[in-house]
Amino acid sequence: MISFLKLVRYKNLLMVLLTLFLTKYALIHSFISTSNFSNFHFTLLSLSILCITAGGYIINDIFDIKADKINKPTKVFIGETITKINAQISYYIVTSIGLGLGIYLSLEVNIPTISLVFVGTVIGLYLYSKLFKRLLLIGNLITSFFIGLTIITLYIFESNHSNASIGLHEALQEFFNSFSLTVHIFFYTFFAFIITLIREIIKDIEDIKGDYAAKMKTLPILIGSKRAKSIVFIISSLTFCFLIITLKEIYAYKLLFGYALLFVVLPFGWFLYKLRITQNTKQYHKLSSLLKIIMVFGILSMLLFKL
Repeated sequence: MISFLKLVRYKNLLMVLLTLFLTKYALIHSFISTSNFSNFHFTLLSLSILCITAGGYIINDIFDIKADKINKPTKVFIGETITKINAQISYYIVTSIGLGLGIYLSLEVNIPTISLVFVGTVIGLYLYSKLFKRLLLIGNLITSFFIGLTIITLYIFESNHSNASIGLHEALQEFFNSFSLTVHIFFYTFFAFIITLIREIIKDIEDIKGDYAAKMKTLPILIGSKRAKSIVFIISSLTFCFLIITLKEIYAYKLLFGYALLFVVLPFGWFLYKLRITQNTKQYHKLSSLLKIIMVFGILSMLLFKL
């Protein structure tokens, strides 16, 4: 059981669940108070996303056995504590549950077209694990896209279930609130996307030996670790500038400003400094962990909208 939980990256799944929970109950409900997207529907959506995500981790490890034995031999479970056939069965079960719940929810709330998001995600995660992650940057972009898609998907469900039976004044207020919410949703989506992209490239640098043995064509393999590091630094520097501009925009909101400065911007500045002097695999792993912490604190900032 413990091996299975580690296989599906239970800590990452908890992070996904936290993101969904805060997006709905902290961020969205701070702007739109008349949503009819019920707690039951939210539970179905969360279970669907968690199951599909877990399936993505399983199929990724199935295709990555050779590389993982070199990159992280102590974290290989398939073929060790879990047989490959059991891993495949688990993949089909959790993915089918997630896909089924997603399609059912789409029909239940009368947005059948959004079921394509769940179908596309399942297909995309499979193709990523089998093919795209081996290609230059494509795999990194796909992973980052799916992380951001989690927030967007919930927002689509919520925005299609706002209460229409309200007066003109309330309707205008809802319109302006919805516009402001949309801006914040896309900010958090971009934040999740760009942090994940940077982290994925760093992980490729960290895993270059195993990926090379598996004949992958990741950025570090094709252009070298030093050049890949330079590209990460450029992307990270632009991201840091974006965060600084964001700080300026929220200066009037002292609590949010202080939180963002202390727990997001300054740690990201530290990440930039450490990136410049990082040389070995262990140091790259620490950078990856630091980015995950920054991501957590970034998502937790949604709580401040309740204040």
